[in-house]
Amino acid sequence: MWCQHEISLPEFDRGCHLITQHVVAACPEVRQVRVGLLHVFICHTSASLTLNENADPDVLTDMTMASDRLVPETWPWTHTIEGPDDMPAHVKSSLTDSSISVPIRDGRLLVGAWQGIYLCEHRNRGGKRRLILTLHGEPGDGVSS
Repeated sequence: MWCQHEISLPEFDRGCHLITQHVVAACPEVRQVRVGLLHVFICHTSASLTLNENADPDVLTDMTMASDRLVPETWPWTHTIEGPDDMPAHVKSSLTDSSISVPIRDGRLLVGAWQGIYLCEHRNRGGKRRLILTLHGEPGDGVSS
């Protein structure tokens, strides 16, 4: 089985935002897969995706702080035509990733007990972000409720 969906996420403030439920809701076919993979790709170069802890919100605060310290806006960037947060956003996106793949078993994403899929919004006002979800898997009978 193959299927693909394109979704538009709501606009988020700068920082890391849990989007697992947006992804699951947009690809209901996951529930029909016995074994497979869900590939999630972001169609932007100033935001990124990561798989990380979803239990303690302090993790997201610390991730944003670390990212801002590793790639500050105050550096003498050459590419500044789109604002002071644009070039740092591109670098931060390269340090994380534009896609993730999550295994599926018996109709469920196999994220760890403390993991979630995150949008890392690196711009102050990045706008709505588009994701492409590509599912490939072997269907099963009555896999998940």
